[in-house]
Amino acid sequence: MKTAVIVFPGSNCDRDMAVALEQVTGRTPAMVWHRDTDLPDGTDFIALPGGFSYGDYLRSGAMAARSPILRAVADAAGRGVPVLGVCNGFQVLTEAQLLPGALMRNAGLNFVCRTVPLKVENSQSLFTASYSAGETINIPVAHHDGNYFADTATLDRVEGEGRVAFRYADSVNGSARAIAGVLNDAGNVLGMMPHPERAIDRAHGGTDGLRLFEAALGALA
Repeated sequence: MKTAVIVFPGSNCDRDMAVALEQVTGRTPAMVWHRDTDLPDGTDFIALPGGFSYGDYLRSGAMAARSPILRAVADAAGRGVPVLGVCNGFQVLTEAQLLPGALMRNAGLNFVCRTVPLKVENSQSLFTASYSAGETINIPVAHHDGNYFADTATLDRVEGEGRVAFRYADSVNGSARAIAGVLNDAGNVLGMMPHPERAIDRAHGGTDGLRLFEAALGALA
């Protein structure tokens, strides 16, 4: 299985993501620079990591979404290749219009960095199949611009189509309807603000995030 991590100037969770992917697959992922125009041949899974791409200038993820590699990512997603965007990666996916909505400044205008409880809303997707619907898991967050926003019609559509993957169980950042993670309409693209790659080892606080990688990558094996 071939996985790839997209690296932008300002990414700072790319190595964490690579460790998670290698732990599950046994193979080192390709680290793909944002200026590249192609993904490695046969890429089976793509991850956009957290960080502060381009220093969060303009809007978080706005400049990264115009990087040459995003065209290849969009093409791969259109072919059904799974794409996971975490934190800044989620912001990039919304700016690239691969996911609906936008991520705005946290409601309290403070950087939030702690482990938070998440409610699993959809347990039927590629990414969430190892969880039970309604289950509460604990995943770290670390963001300043994680306040998910969309207009009412979009929120109703996303909820009605079962595309809310995770919801905050506590007040975290003011996200509309407490949405923490969203799927695309095909179910092969997931964006989420919490960091599952930081919850893959009991020594680091828990393994609830590991289950996401095991489900998604195990389904492709």
